[in-house]
Amino acid sequence: MTAEPQPRPHTGRRRNPAVRQAILDRAADLLADNDYSAVSIDVIAQAAGVSKHTIYRWWPSKGAVLLEAMAERARQLTPGLDTGVFADDLETFLAATFRTAVKVSGLLRGIMAEAQRDPVAAEGLRQFTAGRRDELRALLARGLRQGELPADSDPDLLVDQLFGLMWYRLLIGHAPLDDAVAARLARSVIRPG
Repeated sequence: MTAEPQPRPHTGRRRNPAVRQAILDRAADLLADNDYSAVSIDVIAQAAGVSKHTIYRWWPSKGAVLLEAMAERARQLTPGLDTGVFADDLETFLAATFRTAVKVSGLLRGIMAEAQRDPVAAEGLRQFTAGRRDELRALLARGLRQGELPADSDPDLLVDQLFGLMWYRLLIGHAPLDDAVAARLARSVIRPG
């Protein structure tokens, strides 16, 4: 007696990872050239050559797709560093982070505003910043192990200080956020040698 084959559960249309990546790439490109308010789901869909429905299959809101696009672009532009010279790695990390932040400053300000009224955007912003904090915290932990930071340094407080400067300057706009600032900021936390 042969068992009848069991029907496979329906999983819906398969989602194409290449299409998903194209959406994220186009969204990140749009963010680099436009203000947050100018980038809509319609604009992203048109740039990626997909329907709005396709985008909404993966992301619940404009804020969600833009945050993921920004997170991915940030990972691409600020790769993990380990040259063996902590001071250089910290400066390079901060400079790359600041350059990226300046490129997508409209998005960051827009997401910060949207996160105040949209719980999905707020959670997305928390997840995005948690990932960036983890990367910086790992870099700082290496600096502590190598004796490049004072032994009593609090990595979480340092992360707040380093990223806090970035957010303050992005949101207030009172001073530049450039490579020179990254270099001075990195030197300010490193133990005098």
